Amino acid sequence: IRAGQSGTVVAWGENGSGQATVPAGLSGVVAVAAGDEFSLALKSDGTIVAWGANDIGETQVPAGATKVKAISAGSTFAIALKADGTVIGWGDNTYGQTTPPSSLKNVVEISAAGVHALALVSDGTVVAWGADDNGQTDVPAGLKNVAHVSAGYDFSLALLKDGTVVAWGDKNPTDAGTGVTRVPSGLSGVTAISAGYYHSLAVKSDGTVVGWGAGDVGQITTPADLKATVVAAGGNVSVAITSNGTVAAWGGNESGQATVPSGLSHVIAIDAGGSHVLAVVASGS
Repeated sequence: IRAGQSGTVVAWGENGSGQATVPAGLSGVVAVAAGDEFSLALKSDGTIVAWGANDIGETQVPAGATKVKAISAGSTFAIALKADGTVIGWGDNTYGQTTPPSSLKNVVEISAAGVHALALVSDGTVVAWGADDNGQTDVPAGLKNVAHVSAGYDFSLALLKDGTVVAWGDKNPTDAGTGVTRVPSGLSGVTAISAGYYHSLAVKSDGTVVGWGAGDVGQITTPADLKATVVAAGGNVSVAITSNGTVAAWGGNESGQATVPSGLSHVIAIDAGGSHVLAVVASGS
């Protein structure tokens, strides 16, 4: 997101819980986060707007969620990074996923998915919490020099400062066939990553996108000639902001999540949830 840019939200895909029904008048948005059946928008004033399912309090944004600079959504919970480097959470806490370690501070990036969460600390290390049934919170010993993190459904990704990717988790034998933690051999020059339910995406410095993991509905088959700047992996859909500010989507489309609204352009932020997608369109465009 370019400094000072904000806009309005466009949503599409599954809307059974109202997750794709953007609140009227919502503007000044700088980032979005999509959960299974709920949506979040971060405004330029550091406040959060939430809509969609509220079965476990996932859209009940706490009063203390002010001066927020980043948001992320798991299946039925959410976390927010505050300007002071601390993290807060709300919604389902069955596995402690909304309760960051009490000692956590100096956080510069967050990511939530499934029932676990990741935090990138300013010293380049990663802290994880929540469920660990598939090793998704077992941060590899000695992991450092991390530039970005992304949480998948039951696995985790880290993009190192040297442009390579590290993955862990997904130890459930029933999911082993997805290969979601088997980073492609020789993958380098990566500038952005996104972990979905059972697939992963990486953007290389030349704008090309590499996908791995589950590909049963084409979610890792990148469109020809795609040049992307940002990617987001959802339930079984992949979306990207292209170099000219439009959006490309591929993969599962049973709820219309891979059908990009006609004329969508000047997009500055994007996220994909269970079966819906959120995009921020720059104001004045």
